[in-house]
Amino acid sequence: MREIAALPWNGYKVASTFSGCGGSCLGYRMAGYRVVYANEFIPEAQRTYKENHPNSYLDGSDIRSLAPEMLLERAGVQRGELDLFDGSPPCSAFSTAGKREEGWGKVKAYSDGAQRVDDLFYEYARILEGVQPKVFVAENVSGLVKGTAKGYFKRILQALRDCGYNVKCRVLDARWLGVPQMRQRTIFVGVRNDLGLEPVHPKPFSYAYNVGDCLTPPPSDTTAKELNRESETYRFWSQSKPGETLGDACKRITGKNSFLTHCKQSPNRPANTITQGTQQLYHWDEPRTLTLGELRRVGGFPDDFALTGSFQQQWERIGRAVPPLMMAQVAKTIEQEILSKT
Repeated sequence: MREIAALPWNGYKVASTFSGCGGSCLGYRMAGYRVVYANEFIPEAQRTYKENHPNSYLDGSDIRSLAPEMLLERAGVQRGELDLFDGSPPCSAFSTAGKREEGWGKVKAYSDGAQRVDDLFYEYARILEGVQPKVFVAENVSGLVKGTAKGYFKRILQALRDCGYNVKCRVLDARWLGVPQMRQRTIFVGVRNDLGLEPVHPKPFSYAYNVGDCLTPPPSDTTAKELNRESETYRFWSQSKPGETLGDACKRITGKNSFLTHCKQSPNRPANTITQGTQQLYHWDEPRTLTLGELRRVGGFPDDFALTGSFQQQWERIGRAVPPLMMAQVAKTIEQEILSKT
């Protein structure tokens, strides 16, 4: 983290909303940007953010009560001056790993509390219209563009365009942007219409890192959950091959479709997607979950990125975060292809 903090400033400023533990913000810092404002509502995520960025400004107010003028004042910029406005509105209502439309329009459990989340993209658009940055980046789950969620996607896209932006959206996979994890994210990039420039996304690398590549030498944080050797989880783990779900063994042994999201990792491929609600990524050789040190590595975080709270809360922070290495590639592309031309 000290090495990242010491990187020279590229001259561009970022304001971030729905900042979580700071995954996106760390990616911008890796790319040389200065984060002048961040907003996060969840207390434990706030603690993690401040632990890693003690000298940064973090606004803990509810995004629904945040006026664009307040953001501009706290960021120290005028309307239209901000280089990049970032946001990752909570996405569980659209995730293919969740119940999707069953939760739309409802208050539901979220992290350490409860709130409605399927409307928060419109709060982001409200602030975007008031701040009028040169560029914006908005991130969400890939499920936003799939199935019944497509209607929401089209309305969100139009709302962003109505703010005065040329907007393009692509689904990017973190494993092709330097992260040893299979993690698809929907990335909106918008450029203010008066700038006359096209939105751009980073091109995928020609290679991907495997889990084994990033765990040598092994990380020092060995905190993990051991599997109970009397449990069904251990039974199916012991009968699974690296790279399989425990559901494969469950089907072979019992004929039932269960344990489908429990994954025994393989050192010879990228990790499965880290999810926030469950700790179901298991080591291939030892009967345990991945350690928090291993989780940082496959999540694209530095070894010395501090995590706070319980084991579950620490796992949740990485599971909810945009991998910093992924966002760094998005940010570098925007600097080179858009901001440097304004």
